[in-house]
Amino acid sequence: MKKNTLFFILLFIGITFTSFCQNSKDSFGEHLKYGGSFNVGFSNNYTTIGISPSVIYAFDNGFSTGVSLSYFHTKNKTFNNTFTSNVYGGSVIGLYNTLRFLQISAELEQLNINYTNTYLNYDSHWNTALYLGLAYSTINVSIGLRYDVLYDKKKSIYGSSISPVIRIYF
Repeated sequence: MKKNTLFFILLFIGITFTSFCQNSKDSFGEHLKYGGSFNVGFSNNYTTIGISPSVIYAFDNGFSTGVSLSYFHTKNKTFNNTFTSNVYGGSVIGLYNTLRFLQISAELEQLNINYTNTYLNYDSHWNTALYLGLAYSTINVSIGLRYDVLYDKKKSIYGSSISPVIRIYF
């Protein structure tokens, strides 16, 4: 319960901070950038679909902050078993472009993980991840790696604490 409260407090602070830190010469909307990710995967008896829209506020000094929502659905059918997973949650992200091409990131992600199979129903649980990352950045695209400093193999939906990241904002 404390993790959920902490997550929503950080989310509220991020949104509030973003809304009050605008330059009087520029409108708030001129600093907003929208992006996210969408993924679909199919194979023999296996399907995964995911969507993660996000919005960030870009400050004039190279710093950006924002929020993201996520939903992933996975289904795997075998001869006598069906595995289904639904994962949803959100994150608060901070980005800083130190040089024109180098982006440093920190992201706090909270995901609720629900999964079942034909024979067992598992209790849903929350997983908290704190990612620190480096990326090569152009105007709208960043490609790099991030590391989950809170990685727990038993709770995470990811197979490793290190994951690639591709961010696109318009």
